Order: sequence, then structure tokens, then C-alpha cells
Amino acid sequence: MNTRELEQAAEAPSRAYARGVAEGRWQDDPAQHEALRELDRIHAALLADGGEGWLDRLSARWRRPAPVPGLYLWGGVGRGKTFLIDLFYEQLPLPVFVTAGHAKAQSGIRNGKYRTHFHRFMRQIHERLREHAGQADPLARIAQEWRGRLRVLVLDEFFVTDIGDAMLLGRLLERLIAEGVTLVTSSNTAPENLYKDGLQRERFLPAIELLRRHCVEVHAIGAEDYRLRALTRSPVYRAPLDGGSDAWLCERWKELSAGSDARGGHIVIEDRRIDVRARGKGMAWFDFAALCEGPRGTADYIEIAREFHTVLLGGIPRFDALNEDAARRFVNLIDEIYDRHVNLVCTAADAPTALYAGTRLQGAFERTASRLIEMRSAEYLATPHRA
Repeated sequence: MNTRELEQAAEAPSRAYARGVAEGRWQDDPAQHEALRELDRIHAALLADGGEGWLDRLSARWRRPAPVPGLYLWGGVGRGKTFLIDLFYEQLPLPVFVTAGHAKAQSGIRNGKYRTHFHRFMRQIHERLREHAGQADPLARIAQEWRGRLRVLVLDEFFVTDIGDAMLLGRLLERLIAEGVTLVTSSNTAPENLYKDGLQRERFLPAIELLRRHCVEVHAIGAEDYRLRALTRSPVYRAPLDGGSDAWLCERWKELSAGSDARGGHIVIEDRRIDVRARGKGMAWFDFAALCEGPRGTADYIEIAREFHTVLLGGIPRFDALNEDAARRFVNLIDEIYDRHVNLVCTAADAPTALYAGTRLQGAFERTASRLIEMRSAEYLATPHRA
């Protein structure tokens, strides 16, 4: 970081927010001010406690700092929750803890920050547990490996639906907080409604109490749904495919990602690499071929649907007897993202009802076409993502 970048990174979140308003990058929303005050509090406390003298560095491996009370920011879809916690994260002049694990690779980092999606974080924890299989208390071992290295954990879309995660989470949070980690998280639901009606929920109640003890709860209330406004500004389904299809998706990407450029890369699901045209916070842009014309399975689509609230998909072709396998994968993809209420923005060769001309999948594709039509509706676009 140069001096200018470091100065801006050390700004309180509310100052960075006000600067963005003044520069016209976003609009001021009074409904977001309460969360900003709490994020300012955490920012100031972490910087005040972030001594980096030689004695601090010498004792970092053994000392356990008292965790700064964090934030549990919850509310409906499109209230700017992810935007606010990311603004906080970007303003913390702390080293980035790139991967929540692999202590040897992180040995040079002290008092780091780590930001990820809740589901991805739990997937990483399960992977680390497998590495420590057979040990007496693997969760404690993982937390000890992070001692002094991880100071702030920012989790987006905190939402528990899996019995395994529910049983694991309370013990994990207890150990992380004991190591001085501060938690900042967003969620679509209040703490008391986490894992509501879930199997053996009584065993998850201590985790809820732990969240309430160590995080300030703020309800993000507001009339403006920023995500829905961006989605409904222009159509989400474009046909037929032509020379302007990519440019149209690029414009949609910029609208939905607040102006971020589309940069290629890849995601990894269970050691399988999937190329992306772009990836952002809760968003990904794929070519049809990357998702449906290779060795992809339902497990890949489940992970994509859980991790991303918005998917851009370019180049959906017409289907006939020559590409039935790709059609089957496409049917499975739409089933999963529809079930999770993922917003789909896509370009296709034809209208949904005219995409399929084969024989084997007529019944299944009728359902797919119906879902593609429904996914263009304002009612569907306003439905919360089920992570």
C-alpha cells in the first residue's frame, strides 16, 4: 500500500461512506447509519489494540487478546448489508489472512483479517477437520493454529441449515472468540431465528447465546432494495444470441456490482476448477460451456447455488438430439439455482419455450422453461437467496 491508500484504509467506515457519497459512488441512506456507528466502534477498538512493537510481535504467539465485541447485521434482501461489512473490511489496515487454515503458509501474518462467505468458511472448516482427524479436539487445534494470526473474521450470509454445521458452529465460535477473534457478520435472519425448526435445534441454542454475548445486533431496516432495483432496471433474459450479447452481460455486471470491472478467473469446488468470466461478492459470471458442456454434476450446481445470490450465464444454446447431455446438465443447474432463489441474468439463443427441440427431456425441459420464465418476474427477483 502507498501512503495515500494506507491513509484511506485507516479511515473510519463512516468517513469512507461519506466520501463515497460525496463522490457520487453511492447514495446516503439514513437506515444504514446505525450499522456504520457500530462498525466505527469496532474499527477504532481494533486499531487501538493493534500494537505492533517488538514486544507485541514477540508475545503474539502466546497472548490471547480480549475480543472486541463484533457485529451481527441482519435484515431483508438488498439492504446493503454486504456493502457495509465489506466497507468496514476494506478500511481495516490489517494484513489479509488469505486462507482460513494452513498455518505454515500464514506464519508471517499477525493480527490478520479474513473475509469470506459463510458457506465457504464452513466448507473450509470441514476440510481442516479431515486433516486433523483422530486428534482429541481438532477444533481447538485449528483455533490454536490461528492464534495471533487471525484478529477479525468477516462472514457474509450467516445462515445455518445443515445439522452438521449447526452442531459444529457453537464449539467453533467459542474457540475462536477465546483466541481473541472478533466476528462481523451479515444475515437475512435474526439470531433467535437461526436454524429455526432444525433437527436437534436445542443443541444449537448455546451458539445463538454466544453470538448475542459477543456481537452487537443491528437490524438493517430500510425501504430501498438496492439489489432488486439493479435487477429490474433492465431485462434479465436476452435472446437471441448475437454480437452484442457479451457487451450486454458486461453492462449488467457493472450495474449489479456497482461498477466493478469483469475479470476472469476460476472457482474451485471439491478440487474441481470451473472457469469464470468474472467473480464478485455474491456474484459470478459463467459461460454456458464452462457449466454445462464438461464433466459437471449436481454437486457443483448445489455449491454454486449456495454460494452466489446472482449468476450471469452467457451463451445458452438451442438443444436437440446432438447436445442432450448439455441439456440435462442445464436442467439440473436451473433446478438448483431456482430452489435456492438465485437471481439469473442470461443470454440465450431463443425464448425459454423454444430452447429445447430434443425428445428425451421434453417433460423435464417444460419445467425448466417454466422456471426460466418465472425467474424473470419481479416476485422471484424479490425473493431472498437461500444460502
